[in-house]
Amino acid sequence: MPINKIVNSFDEAVADIEDGAVIMVGGFGTVVSIPSLLLEAIYRKGVRNLTTISNSTGFGSDVWKLQGAPFPEDMDILVRNERIKKSIVSAPVSALYVNNFEKLLRAGKVEIEMVPQGTLAERIRAAKAGLGGVYVPTGVGTVVEEGKEKKTIDGREYLLELPIKADFAMIHAHKGDRWGNLVYRGTSRTFNPTMAGAARITIAEVDQIVELGELDPECIVTPGVYVDRVVARPKVTDAHEEITDAQALESRKRTDQEIRATIERAEERGLRHE
Repeated sequence: MPINKIVNSFDEAVADIEDGAVIMVGGFGTVVSIPSLLLEAIYRKGVRNLTTISNSTGFGSDVWKLQGAPFPEDMDILVRNERIKKSIVSAPVSALYVNNFEKLLRAGKVEIEMVPQGTLAERIRAAKAGLGGVYVPTGVGTVVEEGKEKKTIDGREYLLELPIKADFAMIHAHKGDRWGNLVYRGTSRTFNPTMAGAARITIAEVDQIVELGELDPECIVTPGVYVDRVVARPKVTDAHEEITDAQALESRKRTDQEIRATIERAEERGLRHE
């Protein structure tokens, strides 16, 4: 039979995720690089006690609605509904306001393992490559080194960091074909291709499915061998939802004020460019 990794719905794509699963979630910081609809499907399935591996814990849909995002959910959909038992993460909280993860963390309702961003990427790559670990210099002489093997190589100290593996990797790409070959757009090419293949099952949420041969082989970032399922987003509509989060509104207000103040200072110094 010909290879066809396309599934018909997001609910079908996550149907075998169970309570207690370990899930990688791709993306960097902004929602445009995040597999939003796969996260919604996981929420609908009702699974709990998840261990998640991600760069951040999310800002919440109201923040992204303010930015006009057509698919505004990020990791926060699992956080605010208390589906996460533990988060392995680089940037767990917001510098602008108290996000939902910080609230749960302060209440003792979630565990955290903080991992420096570059180290997180290398530990995931180690799992993808089948390595036993990687030596990195980040964290030497800090609390990060507690309980870890330390080794001196060419006169510099390194820490042994073990691979991070998962049951499922949820990633977002721009285009994909039925073999699972993927190309990315902009900041989506961060943790998404890194996580592809680092889990037992990799599920790709794509903006568009194309026919075999339409993707330039020179532009394919993730070969289909690393992908198990592909599911396409619906076409974008102009629907707008009401924004109710007061913190999100206040954050946007402060951001606008800071932008205006920056422009005014630049104009005073004659530095503004049209």
